[in-house]
This record gives sequence, C-alpha cells and structure tokens, in this order.
Amino acid sequence: MLELQNVQYDVEENKEILKDINLKIEERFVAVTGPNGGGKSTLAKIIAGIVKPTAGRILLDGEDITGASVTERAKKGISYAFQQPVRFKGLTVKDLLTMAAGKNTSVQEACSILSEVGLCARDYVNREVNASLSGGELKRIEIAMIIARGTKFSIFDEPEAGIDLWSFNSLINVFEKMYREMGGSILIISHQERILNIADRIILIADGRVQKSGTREEILPELLAATGGSACDMLLSKSGKSGKEKTGP
Repeated sequence: MLELQNVQYDVEENKEILKDINLKIEERFVAVTGPNGGGKSTLAKIIAGIVKPTAGRILLDGEDITGASVTERAKKGISYAFQQPVRFKGLTVKDLLTMAAGKNTSVQEACSILSEVGLCARDYVNREVNASLSGGELKRIEIAMIIARGTKFSIFDEPEAGIDLWSFNSLINVFEKMYREMGGSILIISHQERILNIADRIILIADGRVQKSGTREEILPELLAATGGSACDMLLSKSGKSGKEKTGP
C-alpha cells in the first residue's frame, strides 16, 4: 500500500502546486484524472521520487520513503513510465529488458515479455531503441521493462499522449492484461474514458487538491454526465471549484 500524508509541493514565490494531499492507494488499478495544470503529473513524480515534496510524508507498505531517491524507490518496487519514453541509441530492446530485470535475460525470456505487450518478438528483441521506433512501440517497450522488473507499484503518466488510435487501443489491451496477471498496483494519469472505465478507483485532482475519490461506479457517471465543457471542469463547478487555473506542470 502507498500512503501520502499531508503532501505539499511549492515552487518559487510560495506558489502551491500540491496542497495537503492525503491518499491511501491499495487498489489494483487506480486512475488519476483532472484538468491540465491541476497537479496530476507533479503528484506522479513525487511518488516516483523525481520531485521532492515541500512537506508531508510518503509511505510504502508502512515504510517512510519520503527521503528516498529514484533509484532507492525503484529497488523497493516503484516504477515510473514517462509521457514521452526515452530513446537509448546504441542499446537494444533485449539490453533494456536485461537491465530492468536486474539479471541476464535470455532471448527466450525477452521474447516472452515482448509477446505480453503485443510486440512480435523476433522483430524487436535485437532492435535498437532509437528514432526508428514509433511512440506506441516505445510505450509498449517501456511497459515490457516494468513487467520484467515485476514491480509492486507502477506509475504511467498519460500513456495515451502522442500515439495514434491503433496504438492506444493496443495499450488498453496491455493494461487490461497487466491488471489480470500482475501483482501490485497500477496508477495511471489519464483523461481517457476507456482507461477510467477499467479503474478500480478514480481520483480527481484539480487546483492542487484531491477533489473527488471513489470507485468508478461512484465517480465516472458524474464525469460522463457533464455537458457543455470538459467533464472535469463541469464536475468541479458543481462544488463551486474552478479547475481552469494553471497551478503546475
């Protein structure tokens, strides 16, 4: 279980990006949504250790990891997938899977993992991770790395960003398979209804705060019922909030 206690993140001139975030995440599949600039990606980076909170604590299975580095958190079982996956010129897909697993990975093992994310293993296992790969291919390779690591808490920051519809549909299938077969928790930052629709829990963040949190049965109908504007902004307007102010990256 991951727990955030009174987490706050400020930038210069005392501008608050996250304000007193309190969350317990123990469900298998959690989606975080909300208007742009509300603090979603900052929250994901704080959990991964890329950004350090100004105040508050982060606990993983009861252990305080607030001061732990990205590497230390990775060793404890936290993985983070970027909106735009990094390209590694000179390294093959098999090289990346071997590094992710922390042990020598055979061609057969690498091929098995690639098959799990819908990639034809013989076409990719020895392929260089460079500009020849599409955004959708890179994202599936990144997911393959997370599967190779066998992490207990996996974070995906807007996995739909920058990919075509066919690749997005394939990613949905991969996430559904991860949900069925992997242990641990998956947290996805997303605006996409199809991702929200397979989440056990939806967390709505805007203006640096948790505005709503509940099961998809509790949260999603209210989001989808909104008309005349974005679903998140419409939901916030019902409680007198505005999600349109840009509060962070």
